[in-house]
Amino acid sequence: MPVPVPRQRKVPVAETAPGGTTSGGDLTLLIIEDDPAGTISVPELLEAAGTRVRIRTARNLTEAERLLTDDVHCVLVDLALPGRTADDELGALKHVLRLAPRHAVLALTGSGDSRLAAEAVRVGAQDHLVREELDGRLLSRAVRYAVERKRADTAQVKLAESRMRAQENARLERGLLPTPLLEGSDLRFAARYRPGRSRALLGGDFYDTVRTPDGTVHAMIGDVCGHGPDEAALGVELRIAWRALTFAGLCGDELLSTLQQVLEHERESDEIFATLCTVDIAPDGRRAGLCLAGHPSPLIARRGRAAQLLPYDDGGPALGLLPRARWPRRQVELGGSWSLMMYTDGLIEGRQGPDTKQRLGQDGMVAMINRQLAAGLDGESLLEAAVGEVRDLNGGDLTDDVAVLLLSRGARA
Repeated sequence: MPVPVPRQRKVPVAETAPGGTTSGGDLTLLIIEDDPAGTISVPELLEAAGTRVRIRTARNLTEAERLLTDDVHCVLVDLALPGRTADDELGALKHVLRLAPRHAVLALTGSGDSRLAAEAVRVGAQDHLVREELDGRLLSRAVRYAVERKRADTAQVKLAESRMRAQENARLERGLLPTPLLEGSDLRFAARYRPGRSRALLGGDFYDTVRTPDGTVHAMIGDVCGHGPDEAALGVELRIAWRALTFAGLCGDELLSTLQQVLEHERESDEIFATLCTVDIAPDGRRAGLCLAGHPSPLIARRGRAAQLLPYDDGGPALGLLPRARWPRRQVELGGSWSLMMYTDGLIEGRQGPDTKQRLGQDGMVAMINRQLAAGLDGESLLEAAVGEVRDLNGGDLTDDVAVLLLSRGARA
């Protein structure tokens, strides 16, 4: 009856124990060599510090495969095992490296095999030992160093893989952020986006701006409840759906009703909802249609007048709350020269100061924007100052996503 081959654990003891060792610092070494006398004839070695290296021996690779259980920390393979060829002198070592990819491996060579020893390290061994110079003390130290080196190498590989995944995620998230399509329009565009979750570029907030063939400029900003990766993905889906539906000619209640259907089909839970604000600015830039779905009303600043919120009394509910909801479209007069700021609630839900729990709110935001306009700020500098001041007032980073979009026409208001 064939002897069953024990399977390796995904993460061997050498990787999981502190410092790459077992409790108490003991290690287990598997020696693969065909010398009947054995390289080391004792079952274990004792270091000066009192730790032990237990010895197992195998005469060939088949026997080694049976003995390579998950409590082995290091493998010492004799490069002179029978069966090697001139074309592949490291065949035994390569076999062991494939067999034990997460274990430390040492190569055993003769005193005249310096070239072969160097090649063994190049293909993956942690170190090499010379048979004629080998004693218990040297072997014990080499095993411990090899285990630590393998542990460090594994950690370095994992760190490199983590950095690569982070870079790929960053490129993906940057690609998902919108590029405004305003060719042919005299409106100026600026935006700021800051996700609430750590080390992310994308959150549950989303925005977009496009110009349709009839000259109308459509802008949208929204917020999926929550700010994790699932909410970010849903926000991207809603933004892309909004852009497609807008180019298809939908507007106002018809567009929001269709977006609600998208949300209902794509969300993971019936409790997920999204707020939304849309504006469609007439080709002459002097008036716009406004729809609110549970979202804060935009702020408008006109030449010679203080900034104020657009009307918001007759908005509709957030998307995903009521199955047969309606969203009235309100006509708004903009004037000849204006700046329209759309934002998510992350901008107004921070604290008024680090020593108070009172929220900034829409009134506090309007007062802040008016101060910054009076200081001569506009466009990108205005949004940068607004987001920065909100963060400073909060006493540190905001926990919610923040998105701010600014459309301007004519001279600064």
